[in-house]
Amino acid sequence: MSSYTQDQITEKVTDVICTLFELEAEEVTPQAHLYDDLDIDSIDAVDLVVELKKWSGKKIQPEDFKNVRTVEDVIQAVTELLQE
Repeated sequence: MSSYTQDQITEKVTDVICTLFELEAEEVTPQAHLYDDLDIDSIDAVDLVVELKKWSGKKIQPEDFKNVRTVEDVIQAVTELLQE
């Protein structure tokens, strides 16, 4: 079971996205669409998965992220992963 709170996971995902893609925190809202709003493409998404894997220590399967469209989806996917 994860020792991270929902807020910590949200903060980390936001931080990783901001750092990796040089975005402002205000842009990275839960409703922000990765591709349309944040201009994160599939190659960038791989970088995001690698960073989240380093942080979580969990192996992230690409299929876990295939339906991810928004920042909230990323947060939810990471939350579920940490609960495994």
